[in-house]
Amino acid sequence: MSSIVVFGTQWGDEGKGKIVDLLTERAHVIVRFQGGNNAGHTLVTRDKKYILHLIPSGILHPDKLCLIGNGVVLDPEILCREMDDLHQGGIEITPASLGISKKTHLIMPYHKELDRAREQAKSGKDRIGTTGRGIGPCYEDKMSRVGIRAGDMQDRELLLAKIKKALPEKNALLENLYKDIPLEAEEVMQTISPYTDRLVPYLTDVSLKIQEARESGRTVMFEGAQGVQLDIDHGTYPFVTSSNTITTNASAGTGSYYSMDEAIGVVKAYTTRVGQGPFPTQQDNDVGEHMQVQGAEYGSTTGRKRRCGWLDLVILREAVRICGPTALAITKLDVMSGLDTIRVCTAYKYRGQEILYPPQEENAMSMVRPVYQELPGWSEDISLCSNRRDLPRNARMYIEHIEDALKTPAKIISVGPDREQTIR
Repeated sequence: MSSIVVFGTQWGDEGKGKIVDLLTERAHVIVRFQGGNNAGHTLVTRDKKYILHLIPSGILHPDKLCLIGNGVVLDPEILCREMDDLHQGGIEITPASLGISKKTHLIMPYHKELDRAREQAKSGKDRIGTTGRGIGPCYEDKMSRVGIRAGDMQDRELLLAKIKKALPEKNALLENLYKDIPLEAEEVMQTISPYTDRLVPYLTDVSLKIQEARESGRTVMFEGAQGVQLDIDHGTYPFVTSSNTITTNASAGTGSYYSMDEAIGVVKAYTTRVGQGPFPTQQDNDVGEHMQVQGAEYGSTTGRKRRCGWLDLVILREAVRICGPTALAITKLDVMSGLDTIRVCTAYKYRGQEILYPPQEENAMSMVRPVYQELPGWSEDISLCSNRRDLPRNARMYIEHIEDALKTPAKIISVGPDREQTIR
C-alpha cells in the first residue's frame, strides 16, 4: 500500500505518460489531479500508439480503476472522442474502469470561443501560446463561482439554467470586445447534450474511491499533467498553464489528505518547450534540430514543433525544491546518442551574479544567460539496453551527473518510446 505521485520537472512533455504506464503495474487506482485536454500523454506498446488527453495513462491495463479528479477541467466532447478512440484500439471503457468526480468543472463551448478570441486579439510577445482548448476560461469560471460541474450533468434543467446564467457576460466579451458572434444557451445545450448524457454513468465520488482503496491496502497513483515551470504560481508567469502542476496539488485536486510515499520526477534528458515564453537553453541550430528530429518533438495535443535545448539543471533544482521527488525517471536518453559533446546548464548569469535557481521577477527568465558545463557524448545506439551497466560509459556519466546535481537517484531510464525500452 502506498501513494505515488508522478510529475513533470520541466515545461511538460517529459514523457510522464510512459512512466505512469510502467508504474501502473504496481498501482490499483490511477488518478489525474489537474489540467485539461491541453496536455497529451503518448504511450507506445507493442507497436501501438495511444495519445491520451484526459483519461489517466493506466487505462491501458486491465483491472485498474482510473479516476478524473476535481482539479481537472473536462471537455465532455473530447473525453467521449478519447473513449471512442480507445475502443477502436481494443480498449473498452466502462464505469468500472473510469470514474469522474462530480466536482470536476466542465469546459463549455463558450470557454473555447473565448480562449481562441483572446489569443487572436493579442500580438507578438503578448501571446501566451495557449492551445485554445478553453482551459483558462474554465478555471476562471471555477474561481468566479459560476462554473458548471460534472455533477450538473445529472440535471438538465439545472445545466441549462447555469448556461443561461454564464452566457450574458461571455457574450458581452465575444460581441463587444472581440467582435465575434454571441452564443445562444439552447444552442450550447444542444451541442453538449449527446456527450453529457453519455458521461452521467461515469460520475462518482473520487475522494471516497481513494479512501476505500487506501483502507483496503491498495496503491494509489496520482498523475500530473504539464510540468513545474508551467505551474500557475511557480512557473514562468505569465507563460504558464492555469492550474497548479506541483505534487502537493495532488491532494487538493482529488480530495485526498494522504501524504505521498513516493514522488517520481520525470526528467527529459534534454529540455523542450511548446508555445511562447522564455527558454534559456534553447538551441536554434544543428543540436536543436538533432533533438527535435530524433525525439520526434511535436506537441501531442497541438502538433506544434517543440523548441529544443540543453538540459537545464537550474529549473530542475527548482522542481526538486518545490516537489521533493524521491526518485527520478530520465526519459529520451536515446535521443542524445550521436552528440560528440553534451552541454548542461549548471547556473544562470543574472544582473551580474551567478544564481543556481530561477529568478522570481516577471520576465526575468528572458534576461538570464546560461552557464554551461561540457560533458563527453556517445555515438552508440542504446535503444536495446536493458541494464544500466549496458549503457556506454559516457551515458552512465551523464546520468550520474544529473543524480549528483539534484541529489536524487534515477530509478527509471527510458531508452526508447516503447514500454519495453526501459531500464529499471
